[in-house]
Amino acid sequence: MNLNDLQNISDNFVNTQRMPVLFLGHGSPMNAIEENQFVQGFRKAAQEIPKPNAILCISAHWYTQGTFVTAMDMPRTIHDFGGFPKALFDVQYPAPGDPELAKETVELLAPVLVEEDHNWGLDHGAWSVIKHMYPEADIPVIQLSIDYTKPPQYHFDLAKRLNKLREKGILIIGSGNIVHNLRLIDWKNIDTVGAGWDWAVEAREKTNNWLLDGNFQNIIDYQKQGTFLQYAVPTPDHYLPLIYTLGLKDQAENLSLFNDELIGGSLSMTSVRIG
Repeated sequence: MNLNDLQNISDNFVNTQRMPVLFLGHGSPMNAIEENQFVQGFRKAAQEIPKPNAILCISAHWYTQGTFVTAMDMPRTIHDFGGFPKALFDVQYPAPGDPELAKETVELLAPVLVEEDHNWGLDHGAWSVIKHMYPEADIPVIQLSIDYTKPPQYHFDLAKRLNKLREKGILIIGSGNIVHNLRLIDWKNIDTVGAGWDWAVEAREKTNNWLLDGNFQNIIDYQKQGTFLQYAVPTPDHYLPLIYTLGLKDQAENLSLFNDELIGGSLSMTSVRIG
């Protein structure tokens, strides 16, 4: 796919069967180059849904003051991490962007001010999972940033305005981790699937129950739920992409979990499909 093919790609989007929405627990950047049950879960998720016309990703790793959307033709692959093997830094994911989809996103989110960005690109919260789902990098990808000055309820309500995109074949992905406490990682069990501290086990069980029961208000109000979630969500950056995903759910839609495992004591790979 070249730039000429992309010039009017959004103009060619027609109403489609309503696309599902995904929240992907992305875990370690090493998942980008390793073969394990979690990347197999990402691939399976892609195989079970229609191929999208484009992807809009809300990643934990684009955390900004204000809201931005990538609007360049060819976003760069951002290696926003350190201390990993050269092979990981060598990975490129040359998916095109979609400036027209970016403009439509700005319009849908009005009157909230959303600025078009031409500098960011695709961070590893986006490309490390999308590369397993669509390895040909032939689907345009844009990112929407997370405004760190706003509370969870704001993000839940903002997400609802994106629902129209689902009717145009746009796959919306939130990428983060529900349980994500890097300071309390159990390094002896960093690769042990199922390893979790007691508070992480409780956080996984409670949030899973709330997700499956449709009790999203408890998830939004996570700071009121007790010590176990304070440990699980010491900062909201990896948690808020889940809130965007839940904001897009219609009452009649199904919600299911996959990759639902703890790892390394203080991380969960739990992922969510809606629709």
